[in-house]
Amino acid sequence: MILSDERSEDGKFVRQEDRFRNWVTRDGASGYLAEPNRYHLYVSLACPWAHRTVIIRKLKKLENVIGMTVVDPIRDGRGWAFRNGPEHSEDPINGFQYLSEAYRATEKDFNDRVTVPVLWDKKTGRIVSNAEDDIMRMFNSEFNAFTDSQADFYPQELRAAIDEVNDFVYPNINDGVYRAGFATSQEAYEGAVRNLFDALDGLEERLNNQRYLVGNQITEADWRLFPTLIRFDAVYHGHFKCNVRRIIDYPNLWGYLRALYQHDGIAETVNFDHIKRHYYVTHTDINPTQIVPIGPNLNFSSPHGRDALKYTSFSVST
Repeated sequence: MILSDERSEDGKFVRQEDRFRNWVTRDGASGYLAEPNRYHLYVSLACPWAHRTVIIRKLKKLENVIGMTVVDPIRDGRGWAFRNGPEHSEDPINGFQYLSEAYRATEKDFNDRVTVPVLWDKKTGRIVSNAEDDIMRMFNSEFNAFTDSQADFYPQELRAAIDEVNDFVYPNINDGVYRAGFATSQEAYEGAVRNLFDALDGLEERLNNQRYLVGNQITEADWRLFPTLIRFDAVYHGHFKCNVRRIIDYPNLWGYLRALYQHDGIAETVNFDHIKRHYYVTHTDINPTQIVPIGPNLNFSSPHGRDALKYTSFSVST
């Protein structure tokens, strides 16, 4: 449910800021020491922001270090709920019925929109963070003592380039689809859609000669873009009226998306049942019939043809 203060007078969607931005650190200097079985991740498999944290948790092999509970993809006026169902469950940590209880346990007067993901501290009984980009980076580096994966998706030497890409992709693509879908004026909608497809066209051109967005390795930038691309043709193209083109219509982006999907462990983080039921059933102002489409039928496992590409450079400037 979008709050009234997330809509501007000219019909634009303006996303609320993340409320909780504490950090878990390997030395505990932040007040939150990285240690196994202390923290728990609350997510929705439908949500692209939460999906990012699920991916890094998987790739960093932290499943036995940080627990995870998935909420019901169907969200009503009471917010994200813990219910037993296909690949979602009741809350085994606190017995919460709704995620809003975690927010109010942390800040009793919290009255903004309740979002996922949430990183919960079992020791202090409060939310550490609801900022998915921060959580990704915590998982990337602060729990290395408890995993045999030393993969680094935010390496020091590439951070400036990754940040540049993220600053371009987030407003135009990640949030761009929401700015289009939640717009309440024609002008706001058209502006968001033009920015979205200009950005996608730019990435299509740049992926013509390089395999990933930054450098010659997969980085955080790729895993921030992936959850939006994987949902695009199934949801954003129709439901959010982002229908100028589909991802499958972009040869390079379509191959890039399939290459990321085929990366070890990633396919099992994608749940199209949760994705489609959440958007089409929850957003009754956009889809009042709550009918969930049966398509599209896309083969993400087909050969992607990206292996031979060599890194050249990346710049978001035109």
